[in-house]
Amino acid sequence: MSKGIGRTAYKPVGVLLGLAAGALAGTIFRQVWKATAGDGEAPNPTDEDRRWGEILAAAALQGAIFSVVRAAVDRGGAVGVRRLTGRWPD
Repeated sequence: MSKGIGRTAYKPVGVLLGLAAGALAGTIFRQVWKATAGDGEAPNPTDEDRRWGEILAAAALQGAIFSVVRAAVDRGGAVGVRRLTGRWPD
């Protein structure tokens, strides 16, 4: 099997997994924010009634959750493609 086939097989999978990862990360972030901050909505960066610390904490938490979920989903997708094609996607 050529090197390009693994890459070609992974592209559509990667797009779908990226969308799923974003949705999953958003859901996880909302649940974690609600559990830790005690209020239902994460602060909007332009909300003048919210403190800087709260805005930056929410952004850092959201970024960390998104990065971890995206890495896990990307890695799982690559493993799946290798199982199907016998090659690791590049």
